[in-house]
Amino acid sequence: MSATQILDRSDSSRNRQDDAGSQRRCIVSNVAKPPSEMIRFVIGPDDSVVPDLSERLPGRGIWLSADRISIKTACDRKLFNRAARRPVKVDDRLAERVEGLLVRQCTDLLGLARRAGQAVSGFVKVRDWLQHKRAVLLFAATDGAMDSRSKLRRIACDIPVVAVLDAAELGVAFGRDRAVHVAVASGGLADRLAREAARLSGFRPMPENEENDE
Repeated sequence: MSATQILDRSDSSRNRQDDAGSQRRCIVSNVAKPPSEMIRFVIGPDDSVVPDLSERLPGRGIWLSADRISIKTACDRKLFNRAARRPVKVDDRLAERVEGLLVRQCTDLLGLARRAGQAVSGFVKVRDWLQHKRAVLLFAATDGAMDSRSKLRRIACDIPVVAVLDAAELGVAFGRDRAVHVAVASGGLADRLAREAARLSGFRPMPENEENDE
């Protein structure tokens, strides 16, 4: 499932409304996109390139499409220098750093949802939420068993099945070693999770069998 599909098939109307009146231009592709599909960077006081996932840091924003190739291309072609109009310091592992930050965003949001009673894990609990139409997002561990994922997907119907985190990463949000299936209820946290998962999918594309498993 692509980033656009995650957002379009989730309850993310507020995100779409926020994005409707503002677009940013990627310095690699020169294509204007909604901020929900991009990563903002700023230049820090030490002239280093700093990812600004929350889009709150001061300074002129430099925008890139939310995917690994765009960030690596910007680094290789020294496009941050051109955008900043001066030499800047770029981390050789900037794409990996952004990926790690997006993973942390997702696990933090899932943890908040769990504590708010808006997320559950475990096959039986997740199946119950899906059957009772309580879930709007279904997270499936990338290293989880395909057969159990397929069973839940059949129950989920049109609910997005998001596979961008592994079982250990999902487990962080639930205070355990592993979590394979997670259901998230409707609300602001689900909207934010849909956005962050969509951006993370640019760094961790879902397997073809996941996208085509209809």
